[in-house]
Amino acid sequence: MTAVLVFDGDCGFCTSSATWIADKWKSPATATAIAWQRLGDGGLEELGLTLDEVAGAAWWVNDDQRSGGHLAVAHALAAACGGWGLLGRVLLVAPVRPFAAVGYRLVARYRYRLPGGTPAGKI
Repeated sequence: MTAVLVFDGDCGFCTSSATWIADKWKSPATATAIAWQRLGDGGLEELGLTLDEVAGAAWWVNDDQRSGGHLAVAHALAAACGGWGLLGRVLLVAPVRPFAAVGYRLVARYRYRLPGGTPAGKI
């Protein structure tokens, strides 16, 4: 399975961020970014996710794992080229993870106030 980054397509900041990181991936085959609203119940079930999970955080799903929130962002960055990939790998290191979690919670809490703005249908 290609990795999947699942995000909230009703959130302009989330959509813009998912589009931005997808552009940084090593190749289009690295992963797919998709709004959970486009997956439907069957797509969520296929990925092993629930509506409550995707409504509360971004998710990174591949053959080996399901990671939500800050870990999803870290894995999505780690799949990127160059410095962004390095940043993602750093965010996955145990001493850094708690700081990444706090940062993610702050962004998630205020995401509707942050800039960005493409509808779910654009990705």
